[in-house]
Amino acid sequence: PFTWRAWLFACGVLVLALALVSPLDMLGDRYLFSAHMVQHLLLILVVPPLLLLGSPPQLWERILRWPPARYAERLLRRPVLAWLLGIGTFWLWHVPALYDVAVREESIHILQHFSFLVSATIFWWPILTPCTARRLALPPTLFYLLSATIVSSILGVIITFAPPGLYPVYEHPVDAFGALSLVRQTWGLSYALDQQIGGLIMWVTGGPIYLFVALWVLIRWFREPDEPEVASAQPMQQAQLRL
Repeated sequence: PFTWRAWLFACGVLVLALALVSPLDMLGDRYLFSAHMVQHLLLILVVPPLLLLGSPPQLWERILRWPPARYAERLLRRPVLAWLLGIGTFWLWHVPALYDVAVREESIHILQHFSFLVSATIFWWPILTPCTARRLALPPTLFYLLSATIVSSILGVIITFAPPGLYPVYEHPVDAFGALSLVRQTWGLSYALDQQIGGLIMWVTGGPIYLFVALWVLIRWFREPDEPEVASAQPMQQAQLRL
């Protein structure tokens, strides 16, 4: 039977497939900045947490017995480095010139998505690693996530209120699939509106996900102190019974 970890890992794989091999990928690559933003948020905020939480701790403990892997994990687990890699990569790829190159050039686009997955996994590792003893303590975890909420929201605000034309690759897309009339006329998504919706998706969706994980960590922290007390109470009860 599937354990809860197996279900989470399976969900992570399904969301990864949704992001990369569904119509969402075609819409984001060719027609809509907003669809591309949904794709990016799935790759950064949904897939890595699900895969990490769904991974067996025993597997990672074995991997980390290998000295190079242990050294790399010790380096990348540092909160400041992990945070900068995760948030910095996201900001970097949304610089308009670099973003347009990634959409136009397939090899750069693949590199973009791969770097999102890798940097996001590094970002989430200090707080969601399957090896629970290696996780950050509560106060730095909350600061880690709240600061990510603020910085990612700032980027969303910038894109939302920027004048149309921030990402010109979507202004006159190559209509390779004959869907441009559907997008522009039937759905009513103009070039300017599409950019605003993409910024709002980043702003309104990204921040709450970080906050949700912060709340989950806080709830777990409140529950954990009770477990050692229960464990320590059992030997005491046994001793009293013997007396």
